[in-house]
Amino acid sequence: MGGVSGAVGAAERAERVPKQDRSRATRQRLLEAAVACLAERGWAGSTVSVVAEHAGVSRGAAQHHFPTREDLFTAAVEYVAEERSVALRVLFPEGAAADDRRAVVAALVDLYTGPLFRAALHLWVAASNEEQLRGRVTELEARVGRESHRIAVDLLGADETRPGARETVQGLLDMARGLGLANLLTDDGARRERVVEQWARLLDAALAGEAG
Repeated sequence: MGGVSGAVGAAERAERVPKQDRSRATRQRLLEAAVACLAERGWAGSTVSVVAEHAGVSRGAAQHHFPTREDLFTAAVEYVAEERSVALRVLFPEGAAADDRRAVVAALVDLYTGPLFRAALHLWVAASNEEQLRGRVTELEARVGRESHRIAVDLLGADETRPGARETVQGLLDMARGLGLANLLTDDGARRERVVEQWARLLDAALAGEAG
């Protein structure tokens, strides 16, 4: 009996691993599909059924991973925000030297002009009218904002003990958010390039001497 039960247990474990892998893959597809749908269709057009179809899974499978629509979309925006944070750090694994500040500014601006920002904006609009969603989105955005600020400080080599340094970095992030808003309606690429160049020069001037 022991040999039979051991064999059955091993078979169950062997079957469970692929199921776990499939479950993780399904969850990731749903998160990516939710962000894509939110960016393309907005909150009103991004139902669980639409996201499930976009991800190629059943509605039941979607609800197994995310019981409510709010669970799905807050998790999706958080997931992509974390992915973008990782991607940003990979771009500058050793940090950024002073002469790389333009590249840092451009990378931070990209963070606010891509699909994540567009999806997050739709989520903000929905949260302003949905009491159940508002608290979760507010908390999520506060966390993402703190992480973005910390990454910017590290990459720019800013010393926040110096007067004005924190406000300078936060001003950069606020500017990037504004460029993201401007990019929603029209292709603002040309003007954005000039603004990035100017902000890199301003940062060099404002943060000069901190490295030393």
